[in-house]
Amino acid sequence: MSDPFVVVGGDAAGLSAASKCKREDPDREVIVFEKDTWVSFAHCGMPYYIKGEVESQTDMLSLSPEEIEERGIDLRRQYEVTGVNTEEQYVTYSTRVGKTVRQTYGDLLIATGARASTGPFDGIDLDGAFTLHHMNSAAAIRAYLTDPAENHGIDNEFVDKSLVEKYAEMRPPETVAIVGGGYVGVEMAEAFHVHDLDIHLFQRSEQVLPPFGEAVGAAVGDRLEAKGITLHLGTEVENLSGTGHIDAVVADDGRTPVDCALVGIGIEPNTGVVDGTGVILGESGAIAIDDFGQTSVDRIFAAGDCAEMRHAVTGDYDWVPLGLTANRAGRAIGQTIAGDPEPIGDIAGTAVVKAFELECGRAGILDHERAREAGFDPVSETITAGSRSGYYPGSKETTVHLTADRETGQVLGGSIVGEDRAAIRIDTLSTALEANMTVAELERLDLAYAPPFSPVWDPILVAAKVLRGTLEA
Repeated sequence: MSDPFVVVGGDAAGLSAASKCKREDPDREVIVFEKDTWVSFAHCGMPYYIKGEVESQTDMLSLSPEEIEERGIDLRRQYEVTGVNTEEQYVTYSTRVGKTVRQTYGDLLIATGARASTGPFDGIDLDGAFTLHHMNSAAAIRAYLTDPAENHGIDNEFVDKSLVEKYAEMRPPETVAIVGGGYVGVEMAEAFHVHDLDIHLFQRSEQVLPPFGEAVGAAVGDRLEAKGITLHLGTEVENLSGTGHIDAVVADDGRTPVDCALVGIGIEPNTGVVDGTGVILGESGAIAIDDFGQTSVDRIFAAGDCAEMRHAVTGDYDWVPLGLTANRAGRAIGQTIAGDPEPIGDIAGTAVVKAFELECGRAGILDHERAREAGFDPVSETITAGSRSGYYPGSKETTVHLTADRETGQVLGGSIVGEDRAAIRIDTLSTALEANMTVAELERLDLAYAPPFSPVWDPILVAAKVLRGTLEA
């Protein structure tokens, strides 16, 4: 065992790669370093844990440390890799007691993920101000939202007990500010609403969920306002104010008193461990890789939220950090390292989000400016159709926005919003994007029909039919 496969990062990409490599090559030594106590957890489940729909944080563990070790993987939690020597092929890491140690590698995977952006403003370090990219934050927020008399302690061994206990002793907040109207902001608006908070959502652009396009953004904005959430659109936050504990959000529309804030303005790739190694970063700032996850340095791979992927529509490398992307790329790299090369595949930027009763989905390129930068001449249409046959109970209006290239008819992207299984329909569009289908080919897809599930013409097909007419006019 002189040629270990070393993985830096014990979450989706890292453990997918480690597990696949060990399964395919049981004799290979596989070592996973994770600087935290948490491993293999569901980032996307945190708003639903805070909301109360998920009872325990351990329910969001894909693999426990014991299950990982049962697979023959040498898991080293709370061991932080601080550097990589590419010439002698070893990583430097610090142990739990602060000792610096070297570990040689034969192949190395950088799967260090991403970190929450904290914004260009001050105050994120105040008590009551949170980001949400870690399970400790989720536990602290839920403790803060729960009356001290009803807090029943901490139910797992991984969480930062001192942090959670501090918030468990505080009186629950009454007013919360959400800074950022993206995925986290919209999902957390629903979570805070369940706890009966007065909610203010601040968004720099004129709509929430900008990557989903105007149709989805407008529908979700209307729904949030209908739920009593105050939207501050086109508003720039200047700082979070307070002495010790947050007491207000100061923005260009004035000062809003709050006793809690959630900053969800995006994430940034964690690439510091490859500084000075010769590993090249892409234009996005994430690690550049090839079709097999290989970086610019031999025998060093990267996957997950710290790495770019090739976009199925543009053919260019892009950074779209999502869960399936990380798991899929990690699994492929694990197979490659085990001796059977497997491409990591392309991405289409497919994403879904729930906004109270609304289901939203998006895939591909919707923004016309971005499409033109990629060399396309974009044309779009937006339609509204029923989710089921009109005579069958439960049909809901479903809005589909579809974009294609004028010259070739190639489908470039689209979005969808509705209350009745709208989000899952985006998978049809994602498949069309991966297959480089034209609008005409999309319109001719033989999608399933029965009154309880869909009208004869599924809303995606209706959108393709209308957009094809525009292209051929």
